[in-house]
Amino acid sequence: MADFATIAQQFVEFYYQTFDQNRQNLAALYRDHSMLTFETAAVQGVTGIIEKLTSLPFSQIKHQVMTLDSQPSNESGGILVLVTGALLVDEEQRSMNYTQVFQLMPDQGSYFVFNDVFKLIYG
Repeated sequence: MADFATIAQQFVEFYYQTFDQNRQNLAALYRDHSMLTFETAAVQGVTGIIEKLTSLPFSQIKHQVMTLDSQPSNESGGILVLVTGALLVDEEQRSMNYTQVFQLMPDQGSYFVFNDVFKLIYG
Protein backbone atom coordinates (compact mmCIF):
# COMPACT_ATOMS: atom_id res chain seq x y z
CA MET A 1 0.00 0.00 0.00
CA ALA A 2 1.19 3.54 -0.75
CA ASP A 3 2.67 5.76 1.94
CA PHE A 4 0.37 8.00 3.99
CA ALA A 5 1.39 11.26 2.22
CA THR A 6 0.62 9.81 -1.21
CA ILE A 7 -2.71 8.44 -0.02
CA ALA A 8 -3.61 11.82 1.52
CA GLN A 9 -2.70 13.67 -1.70
CA GLN A 10 -4.74 11.29 -3.86
CA PHE A 11 -7.68 11.44 -1.46
CA VAL A 12 -7.74 15.26 -1.38
CA GLU A 13 -7.57 15.52 -5.18
CA PHE A 14 -10.42 13.02 -5.56
CA TYR A 15 -12.54 14.51 -2.76
CA TYR A 16 -12.52 18.10 -4.01
CA GLN A 17 -12.88 17.15 -7.67
CA THR A 18 -15.92 15.05 -6.76
CA PHE A 19 -17.30 17.72 -4.41
CA ASP A 20 -17.01 20.39 -7.13
CA GLN A 21 -18.70 18.21 -9.77
CA ASN A 22 -21.35 16.20 -7.90
CA ARG A 23 -21.46 16.15 -4.10
CA GLN A 24 -23.85 13.18 -4.14
CA ASN A 25 -20.97 10.98 -5.35
CA LEU A 26 -19.08 11.54 -2.09
CA ALA A 27 -21.36 9.00 -0.35
CA ALA A 28 -18.95 6.14 -1.08
CA LEU A 29 -16.27 7.85 1.04
CA TYR A 30 -18.33 7.78 4.25
CA ARG A 31 -19.76 5.03 6.49
CA ASP A 32 -22.73 4.96 8.87
CA HIS A 33 -20.45 5.77 11.81
CA SER A 34 -18.69 8.64 9.99
CA MET A 35 -19.20 12.17 11.32
CA LEU A 36 -19.16 15.57 9.63
CA THR A 37 -19.01 18.93 11.38
CA PHE A 38 -19.70 21.67 8.85
CA GLU A 39 -19.21 25.02 10.57
CA THR A 40 -21.33 24.42 13.70
CA ALA A 41 -23.63 21.66 12.39
CA ALA A 42 -22.64 18.08 13.23
CA VAL A 43 -24.20 15.11 11.43
CA GLN A 44 -23.45 11.41 11.55
CA GLY A 45 -23.90 8.68 8.96
CA VAL A 46 -23.79 8.58 5.19
CA THR A 47 -27.37 9.77 4.70
CA GLY A 48 -27.06 12.76 7.05
CA ILE A 49 -23.68 13.79 5.67
CA ILE A 50 -24.79 13.69 2.04
CA GLU A 51 -28.04 15.50 2.89
CA LYS A 52 -25.97 18.24 4.54
CA LEU A 53 -23.49 18.54 1.66
CA THR A 54 -26.14 18.54 -1.07
CA SER A 55 -28.31 21.09 0.78
CA LEU A 56 -25.58 23.74 0.91
CA PRO A 57 -26.92 26.99 -0.64
CA PHE A 58 -24.90 27.17 -3.85
CA SER A 59 -25.04 25.50 -7.24
CA GLN A 60 -21.40 25.80 -8.30
CA ILE A 61 -18.23 25.61 -6.26
CA LYS A 62 -14.51 25.40 -6.95
CA HIS A 63 -12.00 24.42 -4.26
CA GLN A 64 -8.37 25.49 -4.54
CA VAL A 65 -6.07 23.66 -2.13
CA MET A 66 -3.30 25.86 -0.72
CA THR A 67 -1.73 23.48 1.81
CA LEU A 68 -2.06 19.80 2.59
CA ASP A 69 -0.47 18.16 5.62
CA SER A 70 -0.86 14.56 6.71
CA GLN A 71 0.29 12.21 9.45
CA PRO A 72 -0.24 8.56 10.30
CA SER A 73 -2.79 8.73 13.11
CA ASN A 74 -3.07 5.36 14.84
CA GLU A 75 -1.91 1.75 14.94
CA SER A 76 -4.81 0.75 12.67
CA GLY A 77 -3.32 2.64 9.71
CA GLY A 78 -5.43 5.78 9.93
CA ILE A 79 -4.33 9.04 8.32
CA LEU A 80 -4.97 12.55 9.61
CA VAL A 81 -5.26 15.11 6.79
CA LEU A 82 -5.31 18.91 7.23
CA VAL A 83 -6.20 21.09 4.24
CA THR A 84 -6.30 24.85 3.88
CA GLY A 85 -7.51 26.56 0.78
CA ALA A 86 -9.85 28.95 -0.96
CA LEU A 87 -13.19 28.37 -2.60
CA LEU A 88 -15.27 30.24 -5.13
CA VAL A 89 -19.04 29.88 -4.91
CA ASP A 90 -21.41 30.46 -7.84
CA GLU A 91 -20.61 33.77 -9.58
CA GLU A 92 -18.78 35.28 -6.59
CA GLN A 93 -15.53 37.01 -7.57
CA ARG A 94 -13.93 36.96 -4.10
CA SER A 95 -12.79 33.63 -2.75
CA MET A 96 -13.43 32.46 0.82
CA ASN A 97 -10.68 30.79 2.83
CA TYR A 98 -11.36 27.48 4.54
CA THR A 99 -9.73 24.72 6.52
CA GLN A 100 -10.80 21.08 6.58
CA VAL A 101 -9.59 18.10 8.57
CA PHE A 102 -10.18 14.47 7.57
CA GLN A 103 -9.54 11.36 9.64
CA LEU A 104 -9.16 8.55 7.11
CA MET A 105 -9.45 4.95 8.25
CA PRO A 106 -8.46 1.82 6.32
CA ASP A 107 -11.25 -0.38 4.99
CA GLN A 108 -10.69 -3.49 2.85
CA GLY A 109 -7.67 -2.16 0.96
CA SER A 110 -8.98 1.39 0.68
CA TYR A 111 -9.87 4.26 3.05
CA PHE A 112 -13.04 5.93 4.26
CA VAL A 113 -13.67 9.25 6.02
CA PHE A 114 -14.28 8.61 9.71
CA ASN A 115 -14.18 12.30 10.73
CA ASP A 116 -14.60 15.41 8.60
CA VAL A 117 -14.46 18.94 10.06
CA PHE A 118 -14.93 21.98 7.80
CA LYS A 119 -14.59 25.66 8.80
CA LEU A 120 -14.60 28.88 6.84
CA ILE A 121 -11.88 31.30 7.93
CA TYR A 122 -13.20 34.84 8.37
CA GLY A 123 -11.04 37.90 8.62
